[in-house]
Amino acid sequence: MGQVVVITGCADGMGRHVAAMLAASGHSIAGFDVDADGIASLKKELARFGGGHLLEVMDITDRKGIGKFRDRVLEKYGHVDTVLSNVGIGFFSPFEEADLDKALKCLEINVIGASAIFQAFIPSMRERRSGKLIAMSSLVGRIPFPFESIYSASKFAITGLVLSLKYEVEPFGIKVALIEPAQVSTTFAAKIHVLPPEGSAYRDRARRFIERDDELIKTAPTPPDAARKIVKVIEAKKPRIFNQVDFMSSFFLWLNQFLPRSLRDAILVNHMHIKV
Repeated sequence: MGQVVVITGCADGMGRHVAAMLAASGHSIAGFDVDADGIASLKKELARFGGGHLLEVMDITDRKGIGKFRDRVLEKYGHVDTVLSNVGIGFFSPFEEADLDKALKCLEINVIGASAIFQAFIPSMRERRSGKLIAMSSLVGRIPFPFESIYSASKFAITGLVLSLKYEVEPFGIKVALIEPAQVSTTFAAKIHVLPPEGSAYRDRARRFIERDDELIKTAPTPPDAARKIVKVIEAKKPRIFNQVDFMSSFFLWLNQFLPRSLRDAILVNHMHIKV
């Protein structure tokens, strides 16, 4: 029997591929996204696999809307097996020059958004004594990268949230997990890569960082590749807490456990071509 899986940010990218793969395997998908056209086309795509799916247009910051969405999901399916918090936005800027109003929006979407969707479904999972809460974090949720301080902060927060939440919900049969990609071959990075203005003390290193990141993305896993690994986590009865979708994440996280800080920093600076 298939699971009922809630997915936020499912209109495009990894979220969309995860939804399609799960629906093709007989799972029921309930999800939302701000992208109305993406949701409309996803409805048509999932209809090919049959089953009753619930897809809506909604913003993750709409707290009242999330409560109403939860009610509709539970009314339709009776329960939810897994919640995948996939929605998120990037943020690229030297910290000194960061627009803190935009930074607040990033934290609101990436951290409070995940908190809101988890909080909405925990009560029904707790009463049923079963469920999985899975959050999309990142390599930078444990290894901070330069020029991504705000984004790193949001992903460090997600990692801390899930690790803390684990102690609270596991006694009720609820499992938690993190997905930690480094780069996936999408337009996610390109949307946020904006050079600091002329005269910025950070412009040259930021330019080299962007060029290196663009180079690495060319050989990064595709969204379908990443989605297949995420689906395995969703379908696992006892998922691991930390789950990578690419070799780079696994390699850097392995190094992070053993190497001295100075050596780790040197490797990262050289890897991203930003040595002064």
